[in-house]
Order: sequence, then C-alpha cells, then structure tokens
Amino acid sequence: MTRRLSVFNVTSLVLGFAFLYLPILLLVIYSFNASRLVTVWGGFSTQWYGALFRNQALMEAAWVTLRIALLSASIATVLGTLAALALTRYGRFTGRTLFTGMIYAPMVMPEVITGLSLLLFFVAIDLDRGFWTVTLAHTTLTMCFVTVVVQSRLMTFDRSLEEAAMDLGAPPLRTFFAVTLPLIAPSIVAGFLLAFTLSLDDLVIASFNTGPGATTLPIRIYSQVRLGLSPEINAASTILIGLVTLGVISATLLSKRSVLRSQRNAH
Repeated sequence: MTRRLSVFNVTSLVLGFAFLYLPILLLVIYSFNASRLVTVWGGFSTQWYGALFRNQALMEAAWVTLRIALLSASIATVLGTLAALALTRYGRFTGRTLFTGMIYAPMVMPEVITGLSLLLFFVAIDLDRGFWTVTLAHTTLTMCFVTVVVQSRLMTFDRSLEEAAMDLGAPPLRTFFAVTLPLIAPSIVAGFLLAFTLSLDDLVIASFNTGPGATTLPIRIYSQVRLGLSPEINAASTILIGLVTLGVISATLLSKRSVLRSQRNAH
C-alpha cells in the first residue's frame, strides 16, 4: 500500500532541505561571482579560484590539512580494523566493556570536550603542539568510525570461508591476508574515506591542539572569515565541500557494496 504525499509533507520536505542545503548552494554559487563584494552578483567568473591557488597562506594550510588527513586516516584505519577484529572475534574477555566504551566514546562526546581533554593530555606529557598533536587528535576522533564500519562487515562475515582455508593447511595469518582481508576490504576503504573526510573538515579539535606550522585549512578559513568575507574563502570552501561530499559518497557506496556482497555470499 503506497501513501500519497500530502501538501503538508511536500512543503515540510522542501523547507527542510532548503534550510539544510540552500546556504551551501549559495556559497558555491557566489564562489563563481566576478564581483569582489561577496553578496553582490557581478557575473560568472572563475577568477577567485585562480586567486585562491596563488594565495600562499591558504595553499600551505591546505597542504597541512591534506597531510594530516591522510596520515591520521591511515593510522585510524589500522587501529580501527584491529579494534573491530577484537570486538567480533574474541567474544567476551576481561575489560571488554571498558574497551568498547573507550572505542566509542569520541563518537558521542562533544568535540569541545574531546579537544580540551587531548590538549590537557599533551600538556601533561610535555608534547609541543603542532603537526603531530593534531594528527593524534584526529586519529582519536576518527578511529571509532572506522571500527563501526568494519565491525558491521565482520558481524555478517561468513567464517566458514576462513575455516575452509585453515582446513586446507593455511595458517591463521595467511588465512587473514588471503581470505578475510580481501572480503572486508571495501569496508576498510569506506572507513578510511570516512576518517579522511572527518579529519579534512574538523575545526574544533584541531583548534585546541594546533601549534606553529600546523594551521589547517578550516582554521585558516575561520580566522579569515572573522576579519571579513572574501571571495577566495568561498572558492576554498567550495573545494572543501566537494572533497567532503566525494569522500562521504564513496564511503557510502563502498559500504553498500560490501553489504550486498555479503548478502550474495549468504545465499
């Protein structure tokens, strides 16, 4: 039985999407504005994208952001995958509840609290704030998301495939790399892309833990917006939105592909 959309439902849906995405759409449109005044349309132009790539400060911040995102996402993917294996393969073990809580805590904790607690930790161990503190902070933030993605795949994994490989004489480590890892690879890649995306656009945690030479692009954009709007900021924000959107869509498609593959294997 299909339900017909009422005028109220359609109106609510349109207003909801407009509230969420209209500001983003306006930002993208005005990034192609020929006028230096960001709120006055002066015709279509891509000049501000050229000006953006000539802006040394923004380019350095973008390079720092990209390096932090790649490194933190890689570390988070390895640690998150190991955590997912521990939670799905070792059953109940001493400290499992505490371990689970520690893994998922950054996901539900406000970013202000996470950023402040990490700052206090780095100060306590006398670690200078900079590139590595931001990388460690982003790893802490994103590892839990990787764990969730990979764990969901492992919970539907057909372990008879591993048992068949070991019955044929393959040791556990070889079984993991030859059987398990290829089958869960889409979820691992999806977790990496999600971690990369979260690191790419983080502002709160990075602002607590940054230092000299580690100014990320969101921090640079935020500091310049406080001094006044610039068309170059619209161009930088548009590129950042595009990268984040691409990462989220890729992670979603890979995760859905992993689920469909597991369902086919089950049948």
